[in-house]
Amino acid sequence: MAEIVLENLGHSYLTNPKDRTDFALKPVNLTWQDGKTYALLGPSGCGKTTMLNIISGIVAPSHGRLLFDGQDVTQTPTVERNIAQVFQFPVIYSTKTVRQNLAFPLECRGVAPERIKARVAEVATLLDLDYALDMPARRLSADQKQLISLGRGLVREDVSAILLDEPLTVIDPQMKFMLRRKLREINRETGMTMILVTHDQSEAMSFADEIVVMKDGLLQQSGTPAELFSRPQNDFVGYFIGSPPMNMITLEPRDGALGTGALDLTKNLTIGTAGSRHQLGIRPEHVSLVAADAENIGVGTIKKIEHLGVDGVVTLQLATGVVIKAKTRKHIEMRVGQTLGVNVRTDDALLYVEGSLVHAG
Repeated sequence: MAEIVLENLGHSYLTNPKDRTDFALKPVNLTWQDGKTYALLGPSGCGKTTMLNIISGIVAPSHGRLLFDGQDVTQTPTVERNIAQVFQFPVIYSTKTVRQNLAFPLECRGVAPERIKARVAEVATLLDLDYALDMPARRLSADQKQLISLGRGLVREDVSAILLDEPLTVIDPQMKFMLRRKLREINRETGMTMILVTHDQSEAMSFADEIVVMKDGLLQQSGTPAELFSRPQNDFVGYFIGSPPMNMITLEPRDGALGTGALDLTKNLTIGTAGSRHQLGIRPEHVSLVAADAENIGVGTIKKIEHLGVDGVVTLQLATGVVIKAKTRKHIEMRVGQTLGVNVRTDDALLYVEGSLVHAG
């Protein structure tokens, strides 16, 4: 296991990059602690797989350094990095049995046969593959083959980190839930550092101790799931984290303060930002719906109700035409066309200037 440090690390696939737009991964500084679970989260093409491939040694960075436990491994070959990588699609030997597939990484390293047998049994039990150990891998389904691929990464006990490049894509939803839980258990039991690449925010939130959100090759925010949900540092993170995404309401300067006709809620006008774009960011989970004649800071008409089981998403149009969403468990008592009052705690209404969070005001 290892602490992984990215020092001003960046990469361009061009021979002579001229500016930041030519970088698939713009220079970034990050420290990933030994033994934690991490997720690289962002839309397709944002640079997360490039970052993962640099860590594994598949790609040599064009800028900066990569350190494992303080040792510079920027130019170290993959085979010497002690990394296990699991790819989006299963990488297995279809002519071998499940047992032989799981044993192969250990055989290549000269591990004693008795230890190989014991370790293969442990991993097979962990992934519920005991029943299939002597079956040819080619006879298994796509999600079972991916389990073998995961097992080939997990079977080694000497790895610095396990890198997971969207390995749950071909697995059905229930199996995804089980595997995320299993991976968390493995992390707690072994202390293996795990880094998961995904575009699924629910997957990232349920798996990782910390999440790195990326867009256009640039790190947007790094933090715990709770930090990213409660205080997104920009409007992109507010949009990408949370379902539905954060409500963004445009504010206008009013006698030295900022306000909107949609809600009776004001924010201080930040010095030096008078001509900038100001918005109020409110999570749908933080919108409280009450009777129209109860105490409120705004009134809206229900335009849509989406039933999601226990929770529901209610779309409301406020008095000024502003549309917001509220996530609530009271949705079964509501109907389209109904008028309701809206309440939001002041601390849950965040101020954004030109898309960036203002920490005071």
